Amino acid sequence: MKIAKYIGIVITALSIISCGTGDQTEGMQLPPIQVEVSTGAAILEADPITASGKIEAKNSANLSTRMMGVITKLNVSVGEKVRKGQQLLVISNSDLIAKKSQVEASILQATSAFQNAEKDYMRFKTLFEKESASEKELDDMATRYEIAKANLTATREMKKEIEAQFTYTNIASPFNGVVINTFLKPGDMANPGMPLIAVEGTNEYQATALVSEVDISKIKKGSEALVLVKSPGKELQGTVTEVSPSAKNTGGQYLVKIDLNGEMEGVLPGMFANVKFPGSNLTSSQRVSVPKAALVKQGQLTGIYAISNDQTAILRWLRIGKEDNGRVEVLSGLKANERFIVSAEGKLYNGAKVVVETNKNAQ
Repeated sequence: MKIAKYIGIVITALSIISCGTGDQTEGMQLPPIQVEVSTGAAILEADPITASGKIEAKNSANLSTRMMGVITKLNVSVGEKVRKGQQLLVISNSDLIAKKSQVEASILQATSAFQNAEKDYMRFKTLFEKESASEKELDDMATRYEIAKANLTATREMKKEIEAQFTYTNIASPFNGVVINTFLKPGDMANPGMPLIAVEGTNEYQATALVSEVDISKIKKGSEALVLVKSPGKELQGTVTEVSPSAKNTGGQYLVKIDLNGEMEGVLPGMFANVKFPGSNLTSSQRVSVPKAALVKQGQLTGIYAISNDQTAILRWLRIGKEDNGRVEVLSGLKANERFIVSAEGKLYNGAKVVVETNKNAQ
């Protein structure tokens, strides 16, 4: 009973104190606080365009042949570095050697026939000038001479054609690089168009990326790009060299090629990469920056005092971004050109009456 009596006395006393305090607050009229205000400076930034891609060698080739034959030699293995013009693979060419011998014999015959026809033509030309031969005889000799000359030319061209075919039996590297695959081994039959050896260059790389139809019109040849190669964690600068005008063979996305610059250590063809292209005005977004000194911190929260239409301070909670040169990017919570308090002559609180001392636009 005594405890209950004491609790009742305490509750009554608290009620009296509470009522008295409320009456004093209602009767008080606090003077307005002088403040200096500013407006948020707009930051117009172009949102970057991102795409997934991979690293490729600029020089890459699957070597094949136009000739059918048995592979007699394979001079390289996967991973071996090769130089331009180095012989990589040999296909049997005994039939070509036989054809070449036949053509060379034909050239000797054609050469002899041409020389004889030339001598006869020149002799009859002299006789015709001395009126010792008829015009018909001279014409016959001229025809024989031209036929012999044409036959010699034809046999020489046949030899060039056969010699060209030897390049398809002796497969050489078209550039300095490395062997990345061999598709056949000695004893296998090579067929026209069948890949034999794959070679890639090792000095120059490019990134290829697939860009959606929404963004492809914003990417231009010659523009800069940033390429992040995931595996070695490298960031490389690049320049757009090709922008495909069609997505017919790429699943509705457009192929973009970027030449890479910088140190390529650890970067290999086939590695995945993220490509970031600079945005354009078509993809720009507007953000706001404010002085860091104007921010209010309460625990993990960051805010700023804005000014309402009835000249009262309103605490706004913000989501902030990066900081630069004493200014902080505001991602949300404050609009561009919206007034906020930079400094005050007294202690600010939410709902406080204020009087604007000066009004400056932040730059």
